[in-house]
Amino acid sequence: MKVSVCGESELPPGTVRKVSAGGREIAVFNTGSGYCALDDACTHAGASLSEGRVEGCRVVCGWHGAEFECSGRLAKFPAKIRDLGSFPVSVESGIVVVEA
Repeated sequence: MKVSVCGESELPPGTVRKVSAGGREIAVFNTGSGYCALDDACTHAGASLSEGRVEGCRVVCGWHGAEFECSGRLAKFPAKIRDLGSFPVSVESGIVVVEA
């Protein structure tokens, strides 16, 4: 299932948008060098990653600072937690699209 997120100009580098697709909440990020889409809920305490921040190619949870790479792999956190699910993102005719 493909879901339109927004126009490219509406998701500038360093920003994030949350979308619902296929019964899931997905956070879509512009890292400045591309887009990534991950499960929106942090695997530590369930915080919405769309309320966190983007630092280069990493997403940082706003609650406790867990960091995830755009692949969904946990990059940094004091405790071992699960990686996030990731989803393909593309741009079609100027629209950011996520496939869930």
